[in-house]
Amino acid sequence: MSDLLALGDVHFILLTTYRKNGEGVGTPVWVARDGDSLVVFTPSGTAKLKRLRHTSRVEVVECGRRGKVADGAVPVQATASIETDQGSVENVAALLKAKYGLEFRLFMAVESVASFVRRKPKAPRVAIRITAA
Repeated sequence: MSDLLALGDVHFILLTTYRKNGEGVGTPVWVARDGDSLVVFTPSGTAKLKRLRHTSRVEVVECGRRGKVADGAVPVQATASIETDQGSVENVAALLKAKYGLEFRLFMAVESVASFVRRKPKAPRVAIRITAA
């Protein structure tokens, strides 16, 4: 199994996307394996999506919930693509639900309640597919 696909077994990865000036910005995210790629889930309109529209180059590495990179973790250079079609998004949601179970369900429920309290509609989700560079 490749270093990239092995990251599908960890709880969190730090997904680093790049600004136009080349500066990396890391975000801890849940991850699942889907065939020969990794997938993550994010609300539309996030800054990481804006950066991915500029460049598909990413770096991924194992991290903790708050983004602290695990000791000895080896970063992997990769390419990411944004998937907005409903089928892809639902597939990624199912993969994450299967991997994270109750934690995923609770997170999504809290997000829905927060949207209701703020009286703002919940942003639609998009999938990010990460493949070997």
